[in-house]
Amino acid sequence: MIIMSVDLGKARTGIAVCDKTEFLASPYTVIFEKSPVKLPEKVAEAAKACQAELIVVGLPKNMDGSEGESAQNARAFAEKLKELTGLDAVMQDERGTTVTAHNVLNVTNTRGKKRKNVVDAVAATIILQDFLDSRKHRTGLN
Repeated sequence: MIIMSVDLGKARTGIAVCDKTEFLASPYTVIFEKSPVKLPEKVAEAAKACQAELIVVGLPKNMDGSEGESAQNARAFAEKLKELTGLDAVMQDERGTTVTAHNVLNVTNTRGKKRKNVVDAVAATIILQDFLDSRKHRTGLN
């Protein structure tokens, strides 16, 4: 199944996808959109373009596991995506993914404007890979 993940941001939203075997998540794109009306439409277009069959939306929980305004916004965004695409949109805890993405970009020596433009897609990739790994463990496919 082709699964797409979303790292929701205020200005940049990262998108990642996996192949049909659900083995490896890869960065797909970054959507530069601040409008809360246009963003779900653009993400829905990306889901159609990559032929997604399921959408995973990063859930920005607080470090203590509680959910604040950002998590509520992510849940509302996922509901809007369901309406627009007809696909299931599931939530995936994204705590620490942006820090991990920055660490990955440090290793690859990605700096400056290029880093700013790709960090969200890398974070979306980490969210999706975490989802894929947990899915494999739940179904015993490891």
